[in-house]
Amino acid sequence: MTDARLYRRHRFPPDVIAHAVWLYFRFPLSLRMVEDLLAERGIIVSHQTVRAWAEKFGREFAKTIRRRSAGKLGDKWHLEEVVISIGGRKHWLWRAVDQEGFVLDVLVQARRDRRAALRLMRRLLTRQGHPPRVLVTDKLRSYPAAKRQIMPGVEHRSHKGLNNRAENSHQSTRRRERVMKRFKSARQLQRFASIHDPIANLFHLPRHKMTSADFRELRAAAMEAWRDIARLEAA
Repeated sequence: MTDARLYRRHRFPPDVIAHAVWLYFRFPLSLRMVEDLLAERGIIVSHQTVRAWAEKFGREFAKTIRRRSAGKLGDKWHLEEVVISIGGRKHWLWRAVDQEGFVLDVLVQARRDRRAALRLMRRLLTRQGHPPRVLVTDKLRSYPAAKRQIMPGVEHRSHKGLNNRAENSHQSTRRRERVMKRFKSARQLQRFASIHDPIANLFHLPRHKMTSADFRELRAAAMEAWRDIARLEAA
């Protein structure tokens, strides 16, 4: 059943709102692109409204996905940081993924030092509830310095070639950065990534490990899970 409380005081049907949020976070689309796609279906809504939906409902949906996946993600953590230019200043987007490519957490910081790495690791331990079996990073010296302080007993593999999975996880952010013509603030980047990554996890299906039939079945299950998370009536 549709959760009337979640969509209360919104004049558009829940299906429309959830579909707009899904489009925005599932694909590298701008707000105006989502506005045009909805208009093609006869749904006239402004891109400012799409933005408001994305922030309000996207945050709620991402929270539900994180809660459902708690304790179910992998025990091999790949950590990686990438520079993002915002207003002419460098910021660092730190991201952690597991061995299957599912995003564990993301954190925007102004620095790329031991304290920044330590902050990410503490956040990961708090949210995951347990240390990793193996920690994989590049050659940045901040990682071993932080690891020695917070989880000295964990195996650490420091090699750039082993961390392609984490490096690839930044591609979606780079694509969205181009579509949005850069992020306007560190807060905007953190807000977007914190919503985008859990939703991306829901639809992350490693195709190289399954047949086409298996892929279609899992994709259908992901869409059904999305409708449940969005609190929509069964299709």
